[in-house]
Amino acid sequence: MKLNLGHLLFVVIVYGGPLFQSAAAEGQASVNYQVFVTNEKSGDLTVIAGDNFKVTATIPVGKRPRGIRNSPDGKIVYVALSGTPIEPPPQLDASGNPIFKRGKDDDDDSAAKADKAADGIGVVDVGQKKLLRKISVGSDPEQLALSADGKKLFVSNEDVGTASVLDIATGKVEHIIPVGREPEGVGVAPNGKFFYVTCETEGEIYAIDAQTFKVITHFNVGGRPRSTGFLPDSSRAFIPSESTGQIHVIDSVNHKEIKTILLPKGSRPMGVKVAPDGKKIYASTGRGGTVCVMDASTGDLLNTIPVGKRPWGIAISPDGKFLFAANGPSDDVSVVDLATEKEVARVKSPGSPWGIAIGPAAN
Repeated sequence: MKLNLGHLLFVVIVYGGPLFQSAAAEGQASVNYQVFVTNEKSGDLTVIAGDNFKVTATIPVGKRPRGIRNSPDGKIVYVALSGTPIEPPPQLDASGNPIFKRGKDDDDDSAAKADKAADGIGVVDVGQKKLLRKISVGSDPEQLALSADGKKLFVSNEDVGTASVLDIATGKVEHIIPVGREPEGVGVAPNGKFFYVTCETEGEIYAIDAQTFKVITHFNVGGRPRSTGFLPDSSRAFIPSESTGQIHVIDSVNHKEIKTILLPKGSRPMGVKVAPDGKKIYASTGRGGTVCVMDASTGDLLNTIPVGKRPWGIAISPDGKFLFAANGPSDDVSVVDLATEKEVARVKSPGSPWGIAIGPAAN
């Protein structure tokens, strides 16, 4: 049959249109996540849609929210809250080490009296976008991680040098584990068998059994370690040292350092994340204003991506396509396309964004 232009237009409009719409809808449905950002100074969370990078909600949670994690089913977000006042970042000496004042041995906590009643873990309902309650978990919680079964939280208590194990169902602290001074980062190995706690002051890393909650060992990397990322098979860990501008590669089977990666001059690495496929490592560089990209197998530095001011927390979308970086001083979140390794958007998140977690979009 011979078709004229009118027939062709009819075919495109009547048949092609719904098919194209269906394909678009299918592509849209594949982007089914949202980004939660803790704003340390304003005491709330910014919620960002993963499909268009638009802010969909702001959720008040309490004083000084920092560490943040999603429950395994994505229905709950847990937020570390602290009544310890904020201080500006310290001055650094020629070697990049902090210059302490007034005899203090940390850079975050003010000499002013802390509001300990504000300390706890905020429990946020994702669907309602509402703080449900606050669970007491000891003094000055900063970061946290979930056990593999999602039933327990492992929390760093910065000002008292401990890690707490919280049973979520009962809201009770079951174990208090003494660690080094200024514990900060908490990371659970993907196999769920152990977790690391990074301690800033003396650069110690504590490896803790996730079943017995006993310290397996501890070792030193120096340079104010801030966080931990693991390969998907749990064989390697990556720990940034802020003061020295390094990433430490750890044999996390034997809990020993095997390599050190030196980042570009001016880097003050804070957050570290491993790509979902385990091929690349990403680290925010704080005052360096970038995200560094490294090869996971060789440790080679592959690229340096400019983002906002003093990026701290970072997170990677479930599909591995985008990285989000919380830029505290600029009150925004950078969105980085990981295919091109370029920043493609900035999303306002007023109140000094600090931590980031990504979970499924609410139904």
